[in-house]
Amino acid sequence: MGVLRRGVEMTEGQEFARQARAGAVRGQINGMLLWVVLLGGSLLLMIPFYVMIAMSLKTPEEISNSSMWAWPHRATLANYRILLTDPELNFGRKFLNTLFLSVVPTFGVVTTAAIVAYPFARLRFAGRDRLFLILLATMMLPGVVTMIPGYVLYAKLGWIDTYKPFVIPAFFGGGAFNIFLLRQFMMGIPREMDEAARLDGASNATIFWRVLLPNCGPVLATIAVFCFVGSFRDFIGPLMMLNDPDKMTLEVGLRSLQTEHQTDFHLMMAGAMLVMAPIVIIFLLCQRYFVRGIALTGGK
Repeated sequence: MGVLRRGVEMTEGQEFARQARAGAVRGQINGMLLWVVLLGGSLLLMIPFYVMIAMSLKTPEEISNSSMWAWPHRATLANYRILLTDPELNFGRKFLNTLFLSVVPTFGVVTTAAIVAYPFARLRFAGRDRLFLILLATMMLPGVVTMIPGYVLYAKLGWIDTYKPFVIPAFFGGGAFNIFLLRQFMMGIPREMDEAARLDGASNATIFWRVLLPNCGPVLATIAVFCFVGSFRDFIGPLMMLNDPDKMTLEVGLRSLQTEHQTDFHLMMAGAMLVMAPIVIIFLLCQRYFVRGIALTGGK
């Protein structure tokens, strides 16, 4: 009986080991298949960027005489030099304008959104929940609905052809979506931290600046990336509000390279690279905080 029992136990152990090995092999195969699919998808998504880079390094003659898929025989940075130095195109000035209209509003949005979100997340006052619902309701309004009323308002204020419509509103509220993100994140921070700070004599302002805000780094980085990218890629706003060519942004300047009778593809691709490069750099630098902020906010 003892020998038979040991034989059964060995058989069961061998079967378990076989199943474990089979499961490990299946896991490796599934992992390899997933890796191949993700790699293929990444390469597919990289095709437009490859074409854009290749065409930005070609001369007009080479673009006309070669396939758009072909890498340039002699890569040249002349297209970038033309964009940045040609006084008629003036892309260097447009780049600085775009950078200003992206950095300053981003700072304003991040700061004021955090200030507005704090009372909704931590303080108790009459009508708090109703005010928050009204705030969320504004997210249902498409941007095109407020476009014309906004233009009329700014025209009456004398702000047309200035940067005020882009800068000043950024310091008043920060946007409903950004306030919502920060509120959700702050609600996930333990209230024991507030209570400990109050025992040390901290006021609401001190708790906000020294306790909550330092812990909101991931979601603040997320909002900063959203705002910077949105401001940097804004086309309709500058097109409507600005008239002076010296105040125009990269997106408007990029559109000016395409006319009814001619399109300078080599300059357009170089301009698209100038528009894309800062956005990619910002995302790569903030990627860790960006992903973490989205994950933590969504989990609250």
